[in-house]
Amino acid sequence: MNRVTLLTLQLLVAVVAIALWHVLTTVPLFGTIVLPPFFFSTPEKVFGRIAKWIAEGSVWRHLAVTLTESLLAFVFGSLSGALVGFWFARRQTVAAVFDPYVKMMNALPRVVLAPIFALWLGLGIWSKVALGITLVFFVVFFNVYQGVKEASATLVDNARMLGMSERQLLRHVYWPSALSWMFSSLHTSVGFAVVGAVVGEYLGASAGLGYLIQQAEGVFDVAGVFAGMIELAAVVMLIDLVVGAIERRLLIWRPMSGAARE
Repeated sequence: MNRVTLLTLQLLVAVVAIALWHVLTTVPLFGTIVLPPFFFSTPEKVFGRIAKWIAEGSVWRHLAVTLTESLLAFVFGSLSGALVGFWFARRQTVAAVFDPYVKMMNALPRVVLAPIFALWLGLGIWSKVALGITLVFFVVFFNVYQGVKEASATLVDNARMLGMSERQLLRHVYWPSALSWMFSSLHTSVGFAVVGAVVGEYLGASAGLGYLIQQAEGVFDVAGVFAGMIELAAVVMLIDLVVGAIERRLLIWRPMSGAARE
């Protein structure tokens, strides 16, 4: 499937979903409206609200705050998760000692941590960044750890037989093995970074899309809530496109699968 056809089909899915939303919230079926507009709003009101925010310029400040928090959480969480995961995979004694503590920290509900970070770091961006890091870190950590562990033993043995040093093994064998796993986790981590930022804003902030959604929800402004959610989805897609571009650049050596070539 070529890129134009794929993009056309993706846009078609969005158009069908919006059309279905419009029909179910405005056209009576069997004498009643399936999705009451009071609870689900309508596409016209939601996109009209987005257009109004853009025209007024009020949304850009909130968008910039959430995007900054999400990017910082994504970068710091991904880097720390990749480095610690790689270190644990190469140091089995360290991994064995800290294994129960890593699992225990990963099991902690992140919503519980949000008030603690707000207490420690205040209501500025850093409490939201810290919450996002806790979500991103473990996703990347476990994938990089598994990616290094899954490195081909035959490839490692052959590299050692050819005289590769430990440093060369890290660069030419272990890191390439971990990269595919890491980028797979990064696409998931994008959403988690945004979730961390928005949850933090929702619990206490003076700006950001989470704050905007919380304010709309407080006055039963369903159109405002859906408009904020759509803008959050746009933020996620923007960051994911950047990650995808970097992935294609760094993994250019990787052969395409049969499905990708179709």
